Amino acid sequence: MEDKGSNSKSKLPSRYVSVGPKSAPHRSYYYAMGLKEHEIYQPFVGVVSTWNESAPCNITLQDQAQHVKTGVKNAGGTPREFTTITVTDGIAMGHEAMKSSLISREVIADSIELSVRGHCYDAIVGLAGCDKSLPGLMMAMVRLNVPSVFIYGGSILPGKYKGKDVTVIDVFEAVGKHAAGTISDKDLKDIEQVACPSAGSCGGQFTANTMACISEAIGLALTNSAMPPAVNTEERKDYGEKSGKAIMNLLDKNIRPRDIVTIESLVNAARVVAATGGSTNAALHLPAIANEAGLKFTLRDVVEIYNTTPYIGDMQPGGKYVAKDLYDIGGVPVVIKSLLEGGYINGDCITVTGKTIAENHKDVIFPSNQDVVYKCENPISSNSSVVGLWGNLAPDGCISKIAGLTNLNFKGKAKCFDSEEEALTAVLKNEIKAGDAVIIRYEGPKGGPGMREMLSTTGAIYGQGLGETVALITDGRFSGGTRGFCIGHVGPEAAVGGMIGLLEDGDEIIIDAAKGEINVTLTDEEVEKRKLAWKPRKTNHNSGSIWKYSQTVGPAYEGAVTQPGAKNETHTYADI
Repeated sequence: MEDKGSNSKSKLPSRYVSVGPKSAPHRSYYYAMGLKEHEIYQPFVGVVSTWNESAPCNITLQDQAQHVKTGVKNAGGTPREFTTITVTDGIAMGHEAMKSSLISREVIADSIELSVRGHCYDAIVGLAGCDKSLPGLMMAMVRLNVPSVFIYGGSILPGKYKGKDVTVIDVFEAVGKHAAGTISDKDLKDIEQVACPSAGSCGGQFTANTMACISEAIGLALTNSAMPPAVNTEERKDYGEKSGKAIMNLLDKNIRPRDIVTIESLVNAARVVAATGGSTNAALHLPAIANEAGLKFTLRDVVEIYNTTPYIGDMQPGGKYVAKDLYDIGGVPVVIKSLLEGGYINGDCITVTGKTIAENHKDVIFPSNQDVVYKCENPISSNSSVVGLWGNLAPDGCISKIAGLTNLNFKGKAKCFDSEEEALTAVLKNEIKAGDAVIIRYEGPKGGPGMREMLSTTGAIYGQGLGETVALITDGRFSGGTRGFCIGHVGPEAAVGGMIGLLEDGDEIIIDAAKGEINVTLTDEEVEKRKLAWKPRKTNHNSGSIWKYSQTVGPAYEGAVTQPGAKNETHTYADI
């Protein structure tokens, strides 16, 4: 019973299930699955994907995982494939199902942790497609702190409608146009049938593509792996195999996620979000990833970085282009190269290549004769594309994507709704008018529970032509595809007695996005009177996973996390 190759496992978790006489029962299971003796004595690499048939975001991931496994095998490792859940926002949007979306991020991270812990895997390669699966996988990697490589499944191709590129966001906005009577039943049907023509995640700089860009900028993914579309099978095969090979190099060098995810790399990631007009959801996910590393990185930290970053990527929804266009000019490396040359990126941060981000991009040539990405000295705007706001309406802050907006000021009267359904019904009945401040509350992490996105409502408002004349303010959140004057993550949320829960119809709301201010014109005496009259509301979720989430989730400005992260650790899984 010679422990062949066990010297390479002397400090790896898989030694508990593969090395020595006591592991004979465990090895019998591996023989049952067809492993050879030498494979049992190699490092075990968990290859986890969010493959499912729930949405186009995920349907290629099973095939892509096979290429990762080939790369692992060719580099001397033993891949062990497993899957985890996703909740797909595009399908969950606009109804009760959306309460499951953000919660799924925690379940994804938790399920990967448990599977890796339960089977003593030594490393992880993770493949993801849908919005919450990307941060969920990255959170698990940092939490476990075993060598890890992230790989995005790729974006969808844009659809074509009347000669123009369209995405699913155009369909959501078409619903508003249909309600307003500006398009016909046939028009709506025609656009819905062409908007999503292939496998892959939503095509604009929405949450999935934003987080994919982050995966490269933060250093957890191979350079240029994020932007090849899902249908580019040969490139996806190549990056899968390279990711499998890379994980074995990281094991050899003992480079771990917490070596990669540092304050400096988190700043780099936030820079790329701001530079490309990325999703407001990044302000939830970056603090959550930071929490896994024991780092404090709150909404205020994120938006302070945004405020000092030029807007250089003309990406939808605020701009013209989709992920395929960014891919065509060279992908995320073009954005990073511009930011490096402008002095906005810390080039010394280590990455999964084993090299620094500066070394990874030293040979990247910024492309000329294109207007997808600009140089920092000639930005689309010197102002941030995403801003934070504070004031008496949001003492803990809130966030808004202002890319594409021409007016950054608003004064109007509150029209209050205690759920998204109430607000959406009012919009579709054409009851919302210019100058209204649409308040959607009790949709925060605790109060929803689950902090729903509001794309159905924001899309309908924009489709009715009210995008710049109506403000939508919520303690919930928005899709990365949302555009218009939309302000989310208001904290404290209504469910814990925040000011947003004290508002009444007709209250005057004043917003100055340039200054980062949001206020309601109430006297201190009136506010105290309303606080005394306020009573907590109950939800219909008093059991099950949604209830469980509501009992543990923290505030949005800290990432809406459900556990204390590395700061409370007394041991790290990687060192068991």
